[in-house]
Amino acid sequence: MKLTDQVRNIASKEDLADFVGALLQDLEQNRGEWENPTLDRFLLAMESWIRAMDNFYRNTGQDIPVTPSWRTLGDILYAAKMYE
Repeated sequence: MKLTDQVRNIASKEDLADFVGALLQDLEQNRGEWENPTLDRFLLAMESWIRAMDNFYRNTGQDIPVTPSWRTLGDILYAAKMYE
C-alpha cells in the first residue's frame, strides 16, 4: 500500500505504529526521494508543517483538527518527509 493511502486509513495507535514502520522502510529504500532524510531536517520540517497545517486542511476541504487524532499524527509525520 502506498504511504498516501496508508496515512488516510490511520484510525488507531496500531495503524499509526504500522505507518511509522512503513515510513522507516520508505526512508531506507528511497532516501533520495525524501526532502528531509536526516533527523534534524525531519524535525524542522515537522515543526514548520505543524505551524502551517491549518492551511493544508483548509485547502483540502477538511476540518481543521482541534484535538489531534492518530491520523493527524500520521499526517504530520508524512508531511515532514517532504515539507520545505
